[in-house]
Amino acid sequence: MVRKATNSRDGQQPHVALDRVQWPARLAASVIAISLAAFFVGAFGAPAQAAAPTTVTLSFDDGNADQLTAATIMQASGLRGTFYVPSGYVDQPGYLTVANLQTLAAAGHEIGGHTVTHPDLATLPVDEASRQVCNDRVNLNNWGLRVTSFAYPFASLTAATKTVVKNCGYNSARGLGDISTRFGCNGCGLAETIPPADAYEIKAPDEVDSTWTLADLQKTVTQAETAGGWVELTFHHIGTGGTDPLTTSPALFQQFAQWLATRPATTTVKTVDQVIGGTLKPLVSGPTVPSKPVGSNMITNPGLETLTSGVPQCWQNGGYGTNTAAFSTVSPGRTGTRAAVLTVTGYSSGDAKWLPALDLGGCSPNATAGHAYTLSGWYKSNAPTQIEVYYRTGLGSWSYWTASPFFAAATTYQQASWTTPPLPAGASAISFGLNLVSNGKITTDDYAMFDAAAVPPPPPPTPGTNLVQNASLETAGASGFPQCWQASNYGTNTPVFSTIAAAHTGTKAEKVTVTGYANGDAKVLPTLDSGTCAPVGIAGHTYSMRAWYNSTVPTQFAAYYKAANGTWTYWTSSPWFAASPSYVQAVWTTPALPAGATAISYGLNVFQNGSLTTDDYALYDTVGAPAP
Repeated sequence: MVRKATNSRDGQQPHVALDRVQWPARLAASVIAISLAAFFVGAFGAPAQAAAPTTVTLSFDDGNADQLTAATIMQASGLRGTFYVPSGYVDQPGYLTVANLQTLAAAGHEIGGHTVTHPDLATLPVDEASRQVCNDRVNLNNWGLRVTSFAYPFASLTAATKTVVKNCGYNSARGLGDISTRFGCNGCGLAETIPPADAYEIKAPDEVDSTWTLADLQKTVTQAETAGGWVELTFHHIGTGGTDPLTTSPALFQQFAQWLATRPATTTVKTVDQVIGGTLKPLVSGPTVPSKPVGSNMITNPGLETLTSGVPQCWQNGGYGTNTAAFSTVSPGRTGTRAAVLTVTGYSSGDAKWLPALDLGGCSPNATAGHAYTLSGWYKSNAPTQIEVYYRTGLGSWSYWTASPFFAAATTYQQASWTTPPLPAGASAISFGLNLVSNGKITTDDYAMFDAAAVPPPPPPTPGTNLVQNASLETAGASGFPQCWQASNYGTNTPVFSTIAAAHTGTKAEKVTVTGYANGDAKVLPTLDSGTCAPVGIAGHTYSMRAWYNSTVPTQFAAYYKAANGTWTYWTSSPWFAASPSYVQAVWTTPALPAGATAISYGLNVFQNGSLTTDDYALYDTVGAPAP
């Protein structure tokens, strides 16, 4: 069973608090109440039944820095709260610092756990969930904080995650969205019981967002007072001017806090720890991350086949900026039964992508600083994509690192592959995904990550295999240009590229017409990419280049190779082939491919004003090459 609050986003986070109204205010309120009671008894008979004992907890998720404003407001009214903090966010921009947490605890507020990096625990393997929950408590304790209470990120939990929280030494854990308010859970109870029926699934109203009014906040308390019990209200941001809907203005929070401080003596404000009680249990560390064999694929669930709660296990969605991203899965995949789908609409800025969960190592691949990594994934899309990379440092903080060059849109599955620069000092893990930076749709499957020093070499092609993809130019890419091919020119000339039906075989050929020629050339050739389209080459081997053409001017093969660092370099050119009004085949054998070269691209060019039509390309390793 997975329980998740229907209206809960839960953000993207010592000891026993006093958490009661100041004595003078309480005394004054009591005197007024006694006087009014005496008046109404005399005038109208017995008074209405007194409110039942009620406890209110003010809790704050995610460790946002602006929650210090709430602490100041609470302290002015003699109240204390519970702050649930993801330790991996601490000391990061926009979040509380270690010094902030220690100051809050010294003032009587409670610091609770909220995992290290705020993942959806219900989607994680048990070992990774244990690392997230247990290590968060260890981190907070190491900063001198007493930690007994926990809140589930996204209010997402299962029976297994409840057991994890208990085994990590917490005394309680809070969900969201199961106390009745005008925002949801109609027909649910008006308060949690004290003690709760299940201390590891404490019932609470939906989180407070910008649509809540003072009357809404007050009603959660007054409706509970009719029968008594416990109401834990959850806040995220206390501020103004932000765009996050989980924001409450300081003025509204102050009005509510001041109102709480004047409630009858039967209503008290306490931290979670004060309500639950119990001893401080021993610390428990999460399990260590097992190492994967050298040379093995470091991605967990690379084919997206294993689902948890309908989501590929160990994967999450990511993105930033202004766009609307929809994430789903589709069957079948490139291999197996499943692939991941991302659709972006309303694009203005930023990106979106699927990527291995930004966690503590159960899902995100561990990595070694100073090493380079070869990352890959198969995709088809109607828009360009690139590999975007993040790395983990410290306790569990994730940072953007770098991105690959773009890969062209593709109507059939193509492999995007790229080798990173050396991983920065202090980094301990990598996560990456194929993104969209425009409106469009991309389907991905079969991801891989290898230490570049241990990347298994691609299997050698079968002798006699044509190494050119889409060799007859029949498959169109998203832009209409032949898939896995690109137009290229340099110098001063004006080329026009067009797909025509007068093919050597099949239904398509590619024509280039050059005018205004002064220097340079123009040609079509296999895409100069990281290995998705460009033919694989083996240093020291020679290759037979072939293509059918007709032209009004002489032509020649221009050849390029990809170096070990991933850059493309001009290599050599063939002798000239004569102009021909009808299709003829150009054939040429290259010299030995230079040391360090890993791929080849080539094309027949136009070196003056004129036109050239080409079709049916082929590239063979001369070992086992068929006769032209």
